[in-house]
Amino acid sequence: MSDNQRVAIHRDNADGQYRVIFAHGAGAGLQSDFMQYIALALALNDIEVVRFNFPYWQKFMDSGVRRPPNRMPELEHCMRTVVSQFNDDKPLFLMGKSMGSRVAFRLADELGATAAIALGFPFHPIGKPDKLRLDDLNNRCAQNLIIQGTRDNFGKPEQVRSYPLPANVAVKWIEGGDHSLEATKRSGYAREQLWQAAVNEVTKLIKSVDR
Repeated sequence: MSDNQRVAIHRDNADGQYRVIFAHGAGAGLQSDFMQYIALALALNDIEVVRFNFPYWQKFMDSGVRRPPNRMPELEHCMRTVVSQFNDDKPLFLMGKSMGSRVAFRLADELGATAAIALGFPFHPIGKPDKLRLDDLNNRCAQNLIIQGTRDNFGKPEQVRSYPLPANVAVKWIEGGDHSLEATKRSGYAREQLWQAAVNEVTKLIKSVDR
């Protein structure tokens, strides 16, 4: 990775039995509350979690100047490079929030992942329900997982249930969650409760895989 693409990487629980490479979404990097909570909660379950910044976000962190996300080939190159840092035989899971989940699903076969996991999959751009991104979901993993909030404007239950999803993609719904799996204040739920529900589903999938 060249100097202008160099990015920060953060590992939690390097001794974990399983490895999750965890990619951020378009609007926040590896240090966001969401990314930190999910990573640290998974780390408590014998799972190593590797977070990283995509190049555009790293440049923002270095310069303070906001930039649009990199194009998909650059995002893929970044995740590919992060995965290549490890050469052991830990079971590999690719996981992402929103934009990062598209990258995870697209690279799962190439990188030999056991499964791809989405935390809030952007099924379509907001306000453009006809521009579906279902092609990103096709891979040969035995079982993939999408965790979606029922208030997610990138794909609500009534929409998603009508989509011809691949047979190896399971969707778990987080009641009241938005695209960041946060509840309304009126609901009485703390966001950490919804995030923990997502962690429980991810852990269940990972632990269901035979080593």
